[in-house]
Amino acid sequence: PNLALEIGHVLFIDIVGYSKLLINEQSEVLQQLNEVVRGTGQVRAAEASGQLIRLPSGDGAALVFRNSPEAPAHCAIEISRALLAHPEVPVRMGIHSGPVNEIVDMNERANIAGAGINIAQRVMDCGDAGHILVSKRVADDLAQYRHWQPLLHDLGECEVKHGMMISIANLYTSEVGNPAVPTKLAVAKRRSGSPGQSFASRSRGPVLIAIALLLVGGAIGIFSRYSKSKTSTAVATTAVVPPASSDKSIAVLPFLDLSQAKDQEYFCDGISEEILDTLAKVEGLRVVARTSSFSFKGKKVDVAEIAQRLGVQNILEGSLRRDGNIIRVTAQLINARDGFHLWSETYERELQGVFAMQDEITHAITDALKLKLIGGRPAAERPQNTEAHDLYLQGVYFSNKSTEADLRKSLDFFQRSLEKEPNSARTWTGIAKGWYWLADAYVRPIEAYPASRAAALKALALDDGDAEAHIYLAECKRILDWDVVGGENELRKALHLDSNSGPAHMFLSLNLGTQGKAVEALTEVHAALKADPLSPVIANFAGIAALSNGQVEEGIEQGKRIMELDPGYLYQFPVLAFAYLQKGMFPEAIDLFKKAQESLGSPQAGLAVAYAMSGRPAEARQILGELEKIAATSYFPGEDIALIYVALGDNDGAFRWLERAYNEHSGALHSVAIRTAFSPIHADPRFAVLLKRIGLDPAKVLVPAPTQ
Repeated sequence: PNLALEIGHVLFIDIVGYSKLLINEQSEVLQQLNEVVRGTGQVRAAEASGQLIRLPSGDGAALVFRNSPEAPAHCAIEISRALLAHPEVPVRMGIHSGPVNEIVDMNERANIAGAGINIAQRVMDCGDAGHILVSKRVADDLAQYRHWQPLLHDLGECEVKHGMMISIANLYTSEVGNPAVPTKLAVAKRRSGSPGQSFASRSRGPVLIAIALLLVGGAIGIFSRYSKSKTSTAVATTAVVPPASSDKSIAVLPFLDLSQAKDQEYFCDGISEEILDTLAKVEGLRVVARTSSFSFKGKKVDVAEIAQRLGVQNILEGSLRRDGNIIRVTAQLINARDGFHLWSETYERELQGVFAMQDEITHAITDALKLKLIGGRPAAERPQNTEAHDLYLQGVYFSNKSTEADLRKSLDFFQRSLEKEPNSARTWTGIAKGWYWLADAYVRPIEAYPASRAAALKALALDDGDAEAHIYLAECKRILDWDVVGGENELRKALHLDSNSGPAHMFLSLNLGTQGKAVEALTEVHAALKADPLSPVIANFAGIAALSNGQVEEGIEQGKRIMELDPGYLYQFPVLAFAYLQKGMFPEAIDLFKKAQESLGSPQAGLAVAYAMSGRPAEARQILGELEKIAATSYFPGEDIALIYVALGDNDGAFRWLERAYNEHSGALHSVAIRTAFSPIHADPRFAVLLKRIGLDPAKVLVPAPTQ
């Protein structure tokens, strides 16, 4: 009763993985974190006014602000932004406002204690590296202000110490924070089947927009022609279930960077990916694709759970420490069923010996699994220049990111690598990849796809056994030459070389669907999901499969699952929004399309279509006008604007924009043949003419739209 309580606004900070560091490394990361915290404007201002108390916590700190409930949130964002330059200091943060009271500690110094601090720590404990989690109380307070609303995402309840349940939200921007659902909550939600909802959509740059538009927009019709088949239900059902594990299956996790400077993430990722690529060529071994296995990067998830989610029996994990020209790698192969190590080894090599070391690891794995490594890369074909190899790995690292800046950075690293090793086939493939993902999203297709094709042809001239190069060449044939059959042949070559390739299966499914080969397309969808079970893009495709089979409820559930895999996966045509449209749930669909618009920061065709379908043509035309203004000065897919005209019943306007898409060689133009939303103009003679011009047979793809 004598306690003098006040409300403190607490930011609790913790260094993730601190206990695993060496003693001197612990001191270094703590010092770096302290410098960053002390340098933030919020801390300096609060200290200057006597409104801050700092409490050390061993591997982090607690900051108690007395001046403003916004202060800890602003401070957390400042800290996260500063730590972007220090990846060696991974932190998680928790924020709560609650009662605190002043005490005198054993050193007779003023200190502070109370429930406010305790709950802030519990909130933080729910997160992984990069997370800024806030209690519901703080989220509710901040959500009253417009500038905080888009940054807050409700995660629901999390169980903490002593079985206590607390409600939390995730705070992140397009630059800082961690948008992924925390591992602790993801596990609980998978068990309960209760996905969290967002305060607002994530603001982020487009990720693989070209393929997302083609997948989501085009896949509906791929399956519609097969909706009455007996096997359609089985495919739609198995598409959402992880493949069963077998003794001959493996996932390669990204190696941990244990280098003192923590600047070798690209090298760790590269080593892991190269081992994965080699194992993918082993006959009889199912290797999970990179997207799924790397989705656990930086998360504290046990091996058994990873294996269960990926449907594999074996896990390869490891770590790498680089000191100048010396590399030390520890790798271990774990049987997920019993947790026993099938094999483990530590290697220490000079940099030029890294290629032989990778071969040793892959041979050890195949021996442990009693498989035979057939073929493999001869020593003469391995990279000879270690500096070129290092530049190549940096190029790969940035090519797996999504922003225009990162993709262009990857091209720069690949080009610098070629200057030192001009006949490297895989580096030319990297250039083909970079230009492919720049196309449609950031660069006009007619400018980017020729550069991708030229690089793919150069790669195949040097090594016709490069499966990935065949994939990019296939897409360029389809898009630039309107040669769908030629593209199919290239994709089949890719799968002959690498049957584990999720992208090859996915692109082949799309290719076959546009040709009217629905049964084969379904087979490839299933194979793509099996190869890459946690890929949001492929999961999106599987969700469309359910909708196209008339399984609207299944489509809704799959759409929610996609959002759980990647809360930021809100693009121009979110599958969940289309599921709602198909069910006639127009307000829910429009709400999701609005979130997609907020996420991308520009008017969206999907929202205009939803307005038109729900009887709100004036609002649809307003967005249409905005998009046409954008398209007048920069690239925007013509078929997406055409779709709005179709929804508004204006065929002439639709064909005007389809003609533009044809002239610009839009990467998603083939999807008009199979998107049920285009069915109102199927009877127009101009539509059949367009299909012939892009290499399709109208007699095979023009079928009545399914009855919903």
